[in-house]
Amino acid sequence: MHLHEVGSLDAVSDIVGCSLLVDMLGATDISASPVNVGFGSVKCEHGILPVPAPAAAEILKGIPTYSRRIEGELCTPTGAALLKRFATRFGEMPPMTVSAIGYGMGTKDFEAANCLRAFLGMGGAPSSSNRDTVYEISCNLDDMTPEAVGAAFEALFEGGALDVYTTPIMMKKNRPAVMLTCLSAEDKRDELARLMLKHTSTLGVRITRCCREILTRTIETVATKYGDIRVKRAQIAGVIRSKPEYEDVQAAAKRHDVTFEAVQEAVKMRNSELGI
Repeated sequence: MHLHEVGSLDAVSDIVGCSLLVDMLGATDISASPVNVGFGSVKCEHGILPVPAPAAAEILKGIPTYSRRIEGELCTPTGAALLKRFATRFGEMPPMTVSAIGYGMGTKDFEAANCLRAFLGMGGAPSSSNRDTVYEISCNLDDMTPEAVGAAFEALFEGGALDVYTTPIMMKKNRPAVMLTCLSAEDKRDELARLMLKHTSTLGVRITRCCREILTRTIETVATKYGDIRVKRAQIAGVIRSKPEYEDVQAAAKRHDVTFEAVQEAVKMRNSELGI
């Protein structure tokens, strides 16, 4: 494959220099902000192409991007490739004690400073939580029966929603209503928005990007007198939280003809025996 543009000397020096720097620093936890790709068009050997250029757009799949304010190409295929290779997460700047700051200045003039800034630092104690990005998709409903809303619930969960819930609200003309909301990963966002439009009476949905802090969780199997029960565990500030899987508890309760609470209590007793 002939890289007639990306193969230029400045691109090679960018790739080699960045790779060498990461190796010299021994950096393993690299955060980056969501990428402003700019807007407008760019001239290349194939003619006038929209921003981001096709190669950059392809490489940036799976990376949070946006287009705002500044006209022009703000992320090249080279920059996109380096971000894709080295950034371990995208979002807000994590807590850190900064020891050095680096700047890279471009020669092209934009409305804002043409500047790339990097911070080198040490984080605090290892965190028991992780940060990721989810989307809230919601709509207001005042003309659907509870059964119809329940059917929409099932459709959204089957479509891959992380969670679905309703909130009681009041709408215009003092009509009681509900706000239907589902949480979505980025790759499911468009499909879940389509499902909400399809299975509800709303004429439009709202989509909000949210930063989510979640505890690192593990799933263990606990042996009880009612059988094996999966238990979700998470730890924060030295305290272990545990919760048995609903489906396992319910199935065990039916199988042994006992109450749901009886199986939960058996799991709790087993956790105590294990010192958890």
